[in-house]
Amino acid sequence: MAVLEIKTYPEKVLKEKTAPVVDINGSIHRLIDDMIETMYAAKGVGLAANQVGISKRLCVIDVSTADERIPLIVLINPKLVEKRGSVDEEEGCLSIPEYRTKVKRAEEVVVRALDRKGNMIEIEGKDLLARALQHEIDHLDGLLFIDRISPIKREFFKKRFKKTMAVK
Repeated sequence: MAVLEIKTYPEKVLKEKTAPVVDINGSIHRLIDDMIETMYAAKGVGLAANQVGISKRLCVIDVSTADERIPLIVLINPKLVEKRGSVDEEEGCLSIPEYRTKVKRAEEVVVRALDRKGNMIEIEGKDLLARALQHEIDHLDGLLFIDRISPIKREFFKKRFKKTMAVK
């Protein structure tokens, strides 16, 4: 397994809709393993394939905490099929380091996808899992969490980003 480079804003691949996975083969399994390794190395709770530069509809999620072990989730070609409620919580992203802000998302979601063996699965998520599922599916649709904030907040982010880049 290898730790892959995480692409950061404003890399073009992050804004492109990903292609469906048509064949779950050895290279897809290697990619899944490398993405898991990369997510853990970066101390993230989720990672989409385009965040490592690969335009495939695939993501991994682990919302376990020190108190609660939750099984790692691998989603191939995920689709959000149901949303309930609304909650405004702080969010961050491995592709936009050092920036966090409140984002309005559904409180509970149902996602349908294939697991790494190609079996159809349905996952119901609430709280952090619901947020992670929506965040990663957004990535696969070419959306970043800053696309979900108000235009004023987005302008503030862009100005701050330009200043940060000028310093580097």
